[in-house]
Amino acid sequence: MRSTPPSPPATGRSDGSSVRIGALVPLSRPGWVEAGRHLLAGLERAVHEVNDAGGIAGRPLELLVRDTAADPHRAAAAVDELARLGVAALAGEYHSVVARAAAARADALGLPFLCSSAVLDALTEQPTRWVARLAPAQSHGWRIYADFLLGAGHRRIAVATQSSVYWASGTRVLREYLAPRGGSVVELDMNIFSPGSVCDELVDRRATALLLLVGTPEPAVPLVRAVRRDRRLAEIMIGAPAGQPEFPEWATLLGEDGAGVPFLRYLPERLGPLGARVETALRERLGVAPSFVAFEGYDTVVVLADVLRSRGADEARAADPWPRVAVEGTRGRIRFSRVPGIGVPQWAWAPTQVVDRDPARPDRFRILHTG
Repeated sequence: MRSTPPSPPATGRSDGSSVRIGALVPLSRPGWVEAGRHLLAGLERAVHEVNDAGGIAGRPLELLVRDTAADPHRAAAAVDELARLGVAALAGEYHSVVARAAAARADALGLPFLCSSAVLDALTEQPTRWVARLAPAQSHGWRIYADFLLGAGHRRIAVATQSSVYWASGTRVLREYLAPRGGSVVELDMNIFSPGSVCDELVDRRATALLLLVGTPEPAVPLVRAVRRDRRLAEIMIGAPAGQPEFPEWATLLGEDGAGVPFLRYLPERLGPLGARVETALRERLGVAPSFVAFEGYDTVVVLADVLRSRGADEARAADPWPRVAVEGTRGRIRFSRVPGIGVPQWAWAPTQVVDRDPARPDRFRILHTG
């Protein structure tokens, strides 16, 4: 772990009046644009409220947004640019592989980075004090999902996968957790299999659940349609632990076919007063119910504002900024700790649910399991 950071290129000020935070958000393809919009809405709403409450020691908080487009190289370059512009901290990112690239640059620069939504356990290659994370680690959330599968009687699991560190990590978590408990996991590489041939494999292997460890809308949407229309697979459960059905695009593209697909969501069963108020504001901004990603964005700024108020914009770049954080977020009290196997300070843990879209009303979510 680095004990002292390199000298910062600037002091966290723009013209002496504002405190700047750099925001990394996927806002164009191939990034998950819907997730990016929700993340940005949460970030911006919190900045608005911080400024209404007096800003950071009387100075307004300013958000400098950069579109990562799910590109790790673009994200790393954005971190370098934002550091040159003198941001006091970095926030955001949804895609785990992209967040990992951003985290590596932030660590090298000694620039505080609070990762909002990416879950990959190995967010950094070595322990660091400059990067922290709000979202539960993948190993935590996906074990909860595996518990749900076992409780629902599923032990022969097929996973449709694409090449990605994130999907490979998820597959490993599931296999290592399920195997000692009588479960098995078979991988179906979507670079090899078509949706139709996946259906044949599911029948041949007598799988009872198919998990979508693939991108959206391609190939997830045609794969769901193929399975739903195959009479041999009428009893199979389709699942999506990474959360694809959370966003309205899923329901728009799939309609009833997209209901009954359990996924992970990081929300409590009931929001408290702060969460309910923020939900109303975000719904008005987005025009739809805010996803858990929007709440993650809001909570990110709440944490960073607390750090900047208590330590100052300059001091936050000269000391470990996370241990003293204890703030009320939209989903509970947020503190950071060191979790075994996780190289960054972690909120352990955000509320975690397995939910699906109700087949009777696909615009409504059902809570199936909590962890």
